[in-house]
Amino acid sequence: MTRSILKQSLITTAIATVLVWSTAGATRLAAQSGASSASAGSTSAKTPRTADGHPDFSGVWWRGADVGGRTASGGSITAPAGGRGATPPPTFASLYTPSAAAKAKTLSDKDDPALGCTNTAFGTLNVSLFDVGAVGQIVQTPKFLIMLTETYNSFQIIPIDGRPHRDAIPPSNRGEGVGHWEGDTLVVDKTNFTDTSWIYAEGRVSFHSDAMHVVERYRRVDANTLEIEATVEDPKVLTKPWVVPKQTLVLAPFDQIMELACSNETQSLVEGAAKQNSGKN
Repeated sequence: MTRSILKQSLITTAIATVLVWSTAGATRLAAQSGASSASAGSTSAKTPRTADGHPDFSGVWWRGADVGGRTASGGSITAPAGGRGATPPPTFASLYTPSAAAKAKTLSDKDDPALGCTNTAFGTLNVSLFDVGAVGQIVQTPKFLIMLTETYNSFQIIPIDGRPHRDAIPPSNRGEGVGHWEGDTLVVDKTNFTDTSWIYAEGRVSFHSDAMHVVERYRRVDANTLEIEATVEDPKVLTKPWVVPKQTLVLAPFDQIMELACSNETQSLVEGAAKQNSGKN
């Protein structure tokens, strides 16, 4: 697997999967420029609310740039860097138990489930709404929060009316989420994961167990800003819960996501990935 694939976009297509982009980022922005959203307004605008008084999370959300780091104005952004000597935040895999860490050393790019277009359990950019992408859309109704992921076409339907988890449903790559309100914060509790996906894609070894439990907290700060906090527990493979760095998303200047499909015709990429050093995390 070549590093050029790694660098192709923020969604880190180094998952060694063939992502068939339906259109380039610049073309997408141009095509959707006429569907501008509320992000053109003041960032201090009041948080929109639904008829029942709860904050409305509906909209297309990103970190200020599309795939490839391309912003709406055509420029680019770079990821924030820590100061000199700054300690990087922990990753999921950095909290592995000794036995899990030993297992991780036997795995590499070629073992990444995303090679077969399998969704991640959490998200490569630490945003579960994105999965392996960099853009996602939320549609909110009185009973559900529907999260649509642009890349891999995955979705999550999260009840927000206080109902409990369902019984006797099969586990899934993204788990089952149910939400409840704590004031203006939506708390989403996710359980019932498979153990066949990874936390991230792009070949970063990050397997988890079927005991994983994720709690996310969503807060719409104002009309254009969404903050997400999350904690991930997995007693079978982690020494302690992983506290995910807080993510701040902004409303995109378009109101619909597009299809960025995945093909699992990846044999040549699998062979290339097999040549990479094992144990990357």
